Amino acid sequence: MRTLLLSALFLVLSSIGVMAQEPYKNPKLSPAQRAADLVARLSLKEKIALMQNHSPAIGRLGIPAFPWWNEALHGVGRNGLATVYPVTIGMAASFDDALLQQCFTDVSDEARAKNTEARRSGKLRQYAGLSFWTPNINIFRDPRWGRGQETYGEDPYLTSVMGLAVVRGLQGPASARYAKTLACAKHFAVHSGPEWSRHSFDIESLPARDLWETYLPAFKALVEEGQVAEVMCAYHSMDGKPCCGNSRYLQQILRNEWHFKGLVTSDCGAIDDFFSPHGHHYAPTAHEASAKAVLAGTDVECGSSFRSLSEAVEKGEISESRLDTSLCRLFEARFRLGDFDADSLVAWTQIPMSVVASAGHHAHALQMALESMTLLQNRGGLLPLHPGQRIVVLGENAIADTAMWGNYNGFPRKTVTILDGIRKRAPQAVYLPGFNLMIQQASVDNASIKRADVVVFVGGISPRLEGEEMSVDLPGFRGGDRTSIELPSAQRKVIGLLHDMGKKVVLVNCSGSAVGLEPETRNADAILQAWYGGEAAGEAVAQVLFGEFNPCGKLPVTFYRNTEQLPGYEDYRMQGRTYRYLQDKPLFPFGFGLSYTTFSLSKPSYANGKVSLTVRNTGKRPGTEVVQVYLRRLDDTGGPIRSLRGFKRVMLQPGQKAEVSIDLPRKNLTTWDAGTNTMRFVPGEYVISAGSSSAESDLKSVKVTLQ
Repeated sequence: MRTLLLSALFLVLSSIGVMAQEPYKNPKLSPAQRAADLVARLSLKEKIALMQNHSPAIGRLGIPAFPWWNEALHGVGRNGLATVYPVTIGMAASFDDALLQQCFTDVSDEARAKNTEARRSGKLRQYAGLSFWTPNINIFRDPRWGRGQETYGEDPYLTSVMGLAVVRGLQGPASARYAKTLACAKHFAVHSGPEWSRHSFDIESLPARDLWETYLPAFKALVEEGQVAEVMCAYHSMDGKPCCGNSRYLQQILRNEWHFKGLVTSDCGAIDDFFSPHGHHYAPTAHEASAKAVLAGTDVECGSSFRSLSEAVEKGEISESRLDTSLCRLFEARFRLGDFDADSLVAWTQIPMSVVASAGHHAHALQMALESMTLLQNRGGLLPLHPGQRIVVLGENAIADTAMWGNYNGFPRKTVTILDGIRKRAPQAVYLPGFNLMIQQASVDNASIKRADVVVFVGGISPRLEGEEMSVDLPGFRGGDRTSIELPSAQRKVIGLLHDMGKKVVLVNCSGSAVGLEPETRNADAILQAWYGGEAAGEAVAQVLFGEFNPCGKLPVTFYRNTEQLPGYEDYRMQGRTYRYLQDKPLFPFGFGLSYTTFSLSKPSYANGKVSLTVRNTGKRPGTEVVQVYLRRLDDTGGPIRSLRGFKRVMLQPGQKAEVSIDLPRKNLTTWDAGTNTMRFVPGEYVISAGSSSAESDLKSVKVTLQ
């Protein structure tokens, strides 16, 4: 009897304990319910502190610290050891969204393991959090933009597909109880340089068509289809209002039209630009700028201006209840991560540190690097090379391991340089120093060069020259951007001299953007676009050079002939830009990439929302073709020449053929309707094209009437 009484008393006391538990501590309640309860318990001072990037711990409520700013553009960044995948634009060249999602599943594994270890050790510092400011889904409209290497290229559809893969890999399955990490779509909206004037630059009178058909589709897709957790507002202004204070974009479009439920973060220091003497002159003081930013829709700030929100509340510039709206968004995100719950409830916390820089993740980094390799020229079938050839390797990028890491990078266990990869197969290969990116310090009149069967020149540019707001002032470069897209003159001269000597030349071009290579198409026999290939860059380059892997990368950007082919850099109109609006013939078109085999593609047919065609490997090697589907509305005279609306990777053995079907659903048929100033499906006559690149000569087309 005594045992029964004690048991009953225990149950009563347990029930009282559950009833007395604060709702925000109850994992059975929804994140919205928990957030509302917690926000109601905060003081104004605490609220303001929690709306800043370095969100502090609040001991009296058991709120843990939370660093909002973390990086993962192509691997966990700035947080010690991590797997380093190819730079983002290189991953875009794979046209392999399934592999990309796998890579970012790896990234979120490493992120979770690092975060769990940091929390348990009491050392949760900057870049060890679970909010990742990636992917960068801005459109790479101009190759002079130094941050274009962070994007998925110039095409809205490709950017949307790849961006969605990143979000799914980072955030985990939508059906999971807790989010794995938080992804962030940036930089909203339209941003793509210049770096040197981004804190004061204003994009005025952008045609509505360009805004809705080019710059916004990827953001719309990630919000509506991907349920991305965060959106970052950009530095610049749109029609006189800074993006982080622009209610048209942050409220009308993002929340009202797209029904975004997540949070908006500022870029770092963007609120300062509202009142800085060198900024937008949008507000006279920090407190007025902060009030305007929050009222427009910015929820968390990377910077220090939000400290003045207490003064803004005191002066009546913003209400405390409006701060609560933002705080509820922030805490809903944190509750979705399980940030307040026991590790035993959050399955992601069981991911061990052994996944970090693991062999399996390295294998994915290598596969992605291989698929990113884009063969642009192979005159006379010079490639693949033979291990027994007399090979001379020139160029600074052959030994530059850190250049292969790109920007916003992690730190790999080991980097395979391009020279490492070549010498693994051809130990006799001679490397000659002195052929740097910008300055030629050695002579081509060298005995080794004279005896060489082939010279591999590993050149291009470097993340030290192109990137985010950099202090670079060299010929052709300015502040992280470029003023000229040409291959640096020192390299151009050397390659020309090698050609004049009668040497067979392979140019391996490393860059995060398109480089003007018109003279090099004459002076080099083969050109391999290698991007910045990550920790496995050298192995991937060598496997392609020696024929162990058949290249299948496709350009996610147009390679223009020269700088003169480009419109003005500060002109955001799409006229004359990218494959969709370029009237001249480019050097290499969007979607282009050669193989060591050949393929034939039949004329496509269209029925029931699918494009069908036959693809045959007509060469002597197994290979992968990326079949691309483009769309054009015939009576849309002001529209794009054609636009990518679908693609599929097809691997075939020699002589093998395959029937390929690519979905072309109604949502992929939307175009700009000038009559209604909206993106919608417009019934009428269309041209559907399928082929191996965006060039007319590489496509076969069919006219269809769509209703």
